[in-house]
Parts: sequence; structure tokens; C-alpha cells
Amino acid sequence: MKISICVLVAYLVVVFGAPQGDKDAVVIRNELDNIGVDGFKWAYETSNGIQAQEQGSVANPGTDNEILSVRGSFSYKGADGVTYTVNYVADENGFQPEGAHIPK
Repeated sequence: MKISICVLVAYLVVVFGAPQGDKDAVVIRNELDNIGVDGFKWAYETSNGIQAQEQGSVANPGTDNEILSVRGSFSYKGADGVTYTVNYVADENGFQPEGAHIPK
């Protein structure tokens, strides 16, 4: 149950976190692989250039130190015409995004 909620929240963050530039955009690729209790993998792309992918797995399953470790990325074209890409890891060290436009 904990994993399902984490997967849903991560998916919604990526979907709604990117700017919604084109109201008429359609999904041109949608992949859901290996959705299960031990991990997941998904990806999608829209006709207006938004792309996202993520995969996660459970580390230390069945212990008090059980944690969902997630890696992913998303990209979109901003209003300024620049394509922005964010790569991220979310694990026991928190959410760690990286991108050329993100201050270090």
C-alpha cells in the first residue's frame, strides 16, 4: 500500500509539475512496465514535447529500513522556447533534482 501511494504521488508530481503549454496535446507514448510490489517503471511522451520516465524499487524489503528508491526525469519546452530537463533521485536521502536551470 505504501508503495502504491508513493508511485501515485510521484506520477502526479511529474504530470502536473510541468507547464501545460498546449491544450490540444495528445499522449503519443505511454508505457507501464513492471508495476508490482517490488518496483515499477513507467514513461510517457506527449505531442507538445513533454517527456517523463521513472523507475523505482524497494530496498531492504520486509525490514524496518524498507524504502522506495526512485530515479527519473522529465523535460518540457518552456514559454521561452528552451527545453528544460530535470533528472532526479528520491531515496533515503530525500528528493534530489538536478538540471541546468536548477541552482546548486
